[in-house]
Amino acid sequence: MHSFNTGMEILPKRGAAEVYEIAAHTVLPLHGVSRGRFETVDCPCVLTAERLTGIRRSFTTRRVSMPEKMLLIQDNVEPRTGDLVLAVVTAIGQHTRLELPEGRRSQLYIGDEIIVAYGHRYAPDQFEAEAPADLSECHLVAAGGIASRLLSKNSKIKNPTRIKPLGLLADMDRHPLNLRDWSIDGRSIPQQLPPVLVVAGTAMNAGKTTTAARLIKGFQRAGKRVGAAKVTGTGAGGDIWQMKDAGAVEVVDFTDAGYASTYLLAPQEIEKVFLRLLSYLGNLNLDVIVIEVADGLLQAETAELLASPGFSFYCDKLIFSASDAMGAVAGVQWLQTKGLVVSAISGSLTASPLAVRETSSATGLPVLGKKELSAPATALTLLDGQI
Repeated sequence: MHSFNTGMEILPKRGAAEVYEIAAHTVLPLHGVSRGRFETVDCPCVLTAERLTGIRRSFTTRRVSMPEKMLLIQDNVEPRTGDLVLAVVTAIGQHTRLELPEGRRSQLYIGDEIIVAYGHRYAPDQFEAEAPADLSECHLVAAGGIASRLLSKNSKIKNPTRIKPLGLLADMDRHPLNLRDWSIDGRSIPQQLPPVLVVAGTAMNAGKTTTAARLIKGFQRAGKRVGAAKVTGTGAGGDIWQMKDAGAVEVVDFTDAGYASTYLLAPQEIEKVFLRLLSYLGNLNLDVIVIEVADGLLQAETAELLASPGFSFYCDKLIFSASDAMGAVAGVQWLQTKGLVVSAISGSLTASPLAVRETSSATGLPVLGKKELSAPATALTLLDGQI
């Protein structure tokens, strides 16, 4: 049995050159005495609950238990991925709404103050972006609440919404609030783990989440308790809500493991995220676990996870989503080079009977559409090993 320490690194204590008090929309510097990397202030001023009233938090920050009083750290600070930042919207672009912790998408206006998390983004259909090294103006690159700096974008979409960070949110000991400090417990993975079915795919919008949700619905209709996880990607709630609506009794994703996104994580960290989420679900008395891996096989973090020993050890079945027959064939062959066996094909290609026939003929694998995936008989057949 795999043995893995799923504990997350606690970020080291950090400070800043100045701590600012936000009163209304006025920024007042409080001068102190510098002591190395840290700064003491004569009278540390705080952001109170009253001051934060009306400021919207994003989905990515939903696990953070906000202190009643916080400091706002500004200047000479290098943000780290997962740090919470208070920012003001300076220009509206691609993302006109912010997804709140409960899932509602709230309209954004210039001048709105929002709390989001620093992170990277990899999305061929939208943005490539990396978290900046300072608090200068950057971009809202995902509706779920990712502060990042644009590197490139798909030519079919608008420029990103621009935001101006006002400072990092920190506790009264000047520790910046970071998602990793509120991650779910990484308990040991039980030896009697329920079957784990993984959905991977060729690329964004290949139909992975729809496939996962339909699988969940089929298991739920068969009377099974289903848990689900999205283990890579960019923080947003849409896929989680879709899996919950399909009947999963519990759904978690990488933000629950302390990451706003998984782009640019080291291979061992990607595996840790997978194992931590799996350990959480494995202790919930479930009958089956459905895992979605974001993006496509050629995306670096996806490839690293699929090639990791922990993934291959715990993956019982793999359903591959593709948008066309050629993608399905190439994907099956790529996965075989990693020692992974595909049990069935699904995805957006199943909308076309011709594409289904092409795929079935070329791969020799079952091709399952929405109706088949949602059927209890298919679910039970998958568990029995007949598919």
